[in-house]
Amino acid sequence: MSKSEAKSASPRSVLDDAEMLVERAMKAGADAAEAVVLEGQSLGVSWRMGKLEDVERSEGRDVGLRVFIGKRNATVSTTDLSERSLAPLIERVVSMARIAPEDPYAALAERSLLATTLPDLDIDDASHVPSAEDLAKAAAQAEDAALSVEGVTNSGGAGASWGRSGIALITSEGFSGSYSGTSFSVSCSVLAGTGTGMERDYDYSSTRHLSDLEAPTPVGRSAGERAVRRLNPRKVKSQAVPIIYDPRVSAGLIGHLAGAISGSAIARKTSFLQASLGKGVFAPGISIVDDPHRARGLRSKPFDGEGVANRRTQLIDDGVLTTWLLDTASARQLGLTTTGHAARGTGGPPSPSTTNLYMEAGTLSPQDLMADITEGFYVTEMIGMGVNGVTGDYSRGASGFWIENGKLTYAVSEITVAGNLKDMFAHLTPANDLKFTQGTNAPTLRVEGMTIAGT
Repeated sequence: MSKSEAKSASPRSVLDDAEMLVERAMKAGADAAEAVVLEGQSLGVSWRMGKLEDVERSEGRDVGLRVFIGKRNATVSTTDLSERSLAPLIERVVSMARIAPEDPYAALAERSLLATTLPDLDIDDASHVPSAEDLAKAAAQAEDAALSVEGVTNSGGAGASWGRSGIALITSEGFSGSYSGTSFSVSCSVLAGTGTGMERDYDYSSTRHLSDLEAPTPVGRSAGERAVRRLNPRKVKSQAVPIIYDPRVSAGLIGHLAGAISGSAIARKTSFLQASLGKGVFAPGISIVDDPHRARGLRSKPFDGEGVANRRTQLIDDGVLTTWLLDTASARQLGLTTTGHAARGTGGPPSPSTTNLYMEAGTLSPQDLMADITEGFYVTEMIGMGVNGVTGDYSRGASGFWIENGKLTYAVSEITVAGNLKDMFAHLTPANDLKFTQGTNAPTLRVEGMTIAGT
């Protein structure tokens, strides 16, 4: 089997396992096959009220094998690669494929689209492997800092973790590739106030490299200050006002866009943006990017879940929707070519997904963005998932702070914000404070014309 190899830091034995599975599936009668091996190890601690609550360590390897016989395909997964389980596993998946219903769109990615070289994404900090004692110290520091904030009365707990994961993919179409990455995190959640007037909030930091991780003390202090600020929330009357989305929640709006332009949703005709390709969806000047090759990005990867060469993609360019998010199957169903957005686990076929998705920053500061608002709502937390992907109707519980004359005033809770995503996208303005703290990121956002359902 001739292969175009794209290798990285994942151990060679992982590639060996994947290659062995594909070769044996082909010998067992498969017309085509692919194998993915996911391995990982992690260590995490939980700390609450000055005491270590829990230490968890895990190590594992999970394997998925998908085989094709004509237009039929089947998938199996296992964690046991012993010969005793392997032979019946391969026999079973080939038998499953023989009787599976035909799927004219399922196929391996074409050889011409496969990645042949891997960019250096700098996502593996192999030089730092913290001990449980190191992580416990970080969690304790975060909680101590939070509890020292005046008004904080209890702790929901602090945590710190480390992990390292790797993926190897082999396809009979000629792809062989692997990569690995690390993650570090620290978090803290605390309560402020007493009795029925208690409020909870949190903060966290998550990075690929230990050197980029925010120190535990400011994370904890921020969690405490956020909780205290939420004390004594008020209700507001139902009305239409400008809404400001804090960066902690603004990324959710970009996530709704990703769902609406997924090739799967477009192929099923279940997206409110079904007829919007090549049209203005956002205001002129708005840009939204998906970048799998962002250095040290939390979701960076050198190839997609089918071995396809991926790249930075401008999803929204000057307000215009430029593309769908496609894997091989959804692309074939739409008569298009995959955009390299396949993602996968081991238990099923790939599906389209984003990597490091973000809206580019605007020119106004968050303060300037709300300076002319006489009355408005600054959202810091969203509750529930009231979004209709077919119509774009949007209705979610929210809490945050009331804006008066361009300034944040008192805390607000137990209200609902509602609108339609098409209108929201068209009347959205980004601030200049974009930071990369999650897999999907956006700056502070102002949205006009939304309705608040309060008292």
